[in-house]
Amino acid sequence: MRPSTSCSRRDHLTFRGNLRKTRYGWLRLTPAYSVHQVGAVLDAADKSAIVLDPFCGTGTTALVCAEHGIACDTTDINPFLVWLAEVKTRSYLAADVEEFISVAARVADAIRTTKAGPAWVPPLHQIEKWWDAPTLAALGRAFASVSALGASLPAHVIDLLKVAFCRMMIQQAHVTFGHQSMSFKRRPPPDRRELALPGFEDHPVVAAWENAVSEIASAAMSPIAKEPRIRLADARELDAVLNREWYTCVVTSPPYPNRMSYIRELRPYMYWLGFLEDGRAAGELDWLAIGGTWGCATSNLSRWKCNEETEPPCRELPRIVHRIAARSEVLSKYVHKYFVDMLHHCRSLFRVVKPGGTVHYIVGNSKFYDVLLPVEHLYAEMFESVGFESARIEVSRKRTSKKELLEFVVSARKPNGA
Repeated sequence: MRPSTSCSRRDHLTFRGNLRKTRYGWLRLTPAYSVHQVGAVLDAADKSAIVLDPFCGTGTTALVCAEHGIACDTTDINPFLVWLAEVKTRSYLAADVEEFISVAARVADAIRTTKAGPAWVPPLHQIEKWWDAPTLAALGRAFASVSALGASLPAHVIDLLKVAFCRMMIQQAHVTFGHQSMSFKRRPPPDRRELALPGFEDHPVVAAWENAVSEIASAAMSPIAKEPRIRLADARELDAVLNREWYTCVVTSPPYPNRMSYIRELRPYMYWLGFLEDGRAAGELDWLAIGGTWGCATSNLSRWKCNEETEPPCRELPRIVHRIAARSEVLSKYVHKYFVDMLHHCRSLFRVVKPGGTVHYIVGNSKFYDVLLPVEHLYAEMFESVGFESARIEVSRKRTSKKELLEFVVSARKPNGA
């Protein structure tokens, strides 16, 4: 039976609910789910729970657990997201924060100066679409200053400087996050003032840097009761790096099958910080991720074939894939491969969850042409096919795009005797 679809947008259950919540808003990623959503699940869990989030993302689940003293492990296949989660959930000493504020003033001075030669900027494709020339030069000087400080400062302090840089950099970019994914803003035609090198004492890059430093310094002093364990791992092979039958509660939001690439959303951060060096590396990492279709991942997808032994046991999926294939063969393969990968994940997940443990997946349905993809029901079927029981679906909220698109919480339980 399909759940009721009568619900509001409930913005507090989206990334918007995180923007003013201490460390949750340090860096913005539109698909991030809300601290309130995680808190609602954990409020109903045993306080001695051992939590797992196998799709770390920006570290929301891990940070909620860290603030409340709940044991938590989290994994991700993207090394940048692993780094970000480590920085966001770390316990900082007052001395770390004081040093961060002190050296940040030196970075501000580097932004203001126009006497230095050209600074390094990342090989981001069509970088001029992201920042105009004066702003890019200022960002280059800021990053060069942060890099130069790296040899003489504790790693914790450098990490805070890098977060501040990323926050400033994305705020100064010609992009908007008003839609499901990041998109470029329409830029006004340049005038003479924009083409000239400005006086950086009043330049918005300086103001953005100082504002980022202030907000990050304040949030870094928020207490962390228990630091989580954060690991680089493939969600399809969790039992290769995690203890078997260990976790009593799983709270996560996996990538949705909607062709939105996390690599695409994250590439400015990843290029500046050195996690990516070229477009080929971006595509290869996205191909490794579940649901990735950026760059060469798309051409790899066109050659992909399903092994019948890994066919997801979902009654509706073959018909859905066939209907999508009538409009696009590559999109049908995308949907098919997504659920094959998620079946591998579910099997691995079952092996690391403790008998009696529960899983809670925040997922969204999708639509390809005129074909609605009932993601929530497919997840419930997969959970039960690998051994979980009592799968249930709860409507969480209406999303901001097409009216049929909703967000759900799909929950299930591992039998005690399993």
